[in-house]
Amino acid sequence: MKNGKKRLLFVDDEPNCLKAMERMLHGQRQVWEMHFVSSVREALEAVGENDFDMVISDVSMPEQDGFTLLAALREDEKTKDLPVVMLTGVGDDDLKCLALNQGATDLLSKPVSFEDLMARIRSVLHLKAYQDELRQLNNTLERKVAERTRDLENSHIDILWRLAKAGEYRDEATGDHVARVGCYSRLLAKEMKLPETFVETVFLTAPLHDIGKIGIPDSILLKPGNLSPPERNLMQRHCSIGAEILRQEPRGQRMLMKLTENDTYSPWNGKDNRLLDMAVSVAMGHHERWDGMGYPAKRSGDDIPVEAQIVALADVYDALCSGRPYRPAFPESKALAIMKTQSKGQFAPKVYQAFENLVKPFRTVRAAFAAETSLEDIMSIRR
Repeated sequence: MKNGKKRLLFVDDEPNCLKAMERMLHGQRQVWEMHFVSSVREALEAVGENDFDMVISDVSMPEQDGFTLLAALREDEKTKDLPVVMLTGVGDDDLKCLALNQGATDLLSKPVSFEDLMARIRSVLHLKAYQDELRQLNNTLERKVAERTRDLENSHIDILWRLAKAGEYRDEATGDHVARVGCYSRLLAKEMKLPETFVETVFLTAPLHDIGKIGIPDSILLKPGNLSPPERNLMQRHCSIGAEILRQEPRGQRMLMKLTENDTYSPWNGKDNRLLDMAVSVAMGHHERWDGMGYPAKRSGDDIPVEAQIVALADVYDALCSGRPYRPAFPESKALAIMKTQSKGQFAPKVYQAFENLVKPFRTVRAAFAAETSLEDIMSIRR
């Protein structure tokens, strides 16, 4: 609509018919902006250049008829809902059914009277106005839903990040280990040409790989010397502890659902949550080895989820290059040599091959996130 006027397009190959309709509707010039063309080609050109509220077209025209115009309008996303009233001089009831079946709003017989034409145009314009208003309301609703969804996603990501950092606070010597492992994992997934959704999900869930260390006593977690076999067994339980933390239904959830009188909604429902599903997989499997000699389940080969294969390598690289209570950090050259020696048994071949192409980017990540890193710093990696 332009200047408050409804815009109408009339199509007829007979100049006398166009002039008759123009004279008939002359009194509506104050409220309607009317355009008159004599062919389907001109009509399509006019529709491509203007936004019309309605088309009134003759059916029988040489070369291309009204049904050709109707089909072209319905195939175009811009005009697929544009109301089209067909005019015909042929007294055939089957023609009206055909027009309606192909998407016409209505079909009137020629010669059409002033009263019938005015009534039909006004009815169609009112209907279109309601449809436009409904479409605008739907668009507004969809936009608000999308904004709300983004807000919820961001809040979930924020919670996951804070949970990962909570586990890291138990061992201050690891610095920003969880941030670096997330970045390394993203680099590996991209190098392996995995789907973008996977790349982003592993980036967000890899930092949770050691969340189970929350359940390990400080006397073991921070012990400066070697662990005894019982202590090592207890330390290895952090994988299953982490998976259980991420997997279990929070206590009191059912009561919360009853209080909200909604038995289906749960903000913590992980059944269809790709983030939590992958986080569980990573927490449980990041110490498994390709040769089956890892823990806790001694899974081997491709029986180990690919996200766990990726985080396993990222975790080892960062652990070797970082100081621990029981040893200082290794120089990167030594860390790389150790990883190469262990590559055939410990790491998935495809993951290690990707890593060999990423040594320089890994080094850049270590330098960028050597200091304490904020959530905003980490999320900026996604952009």
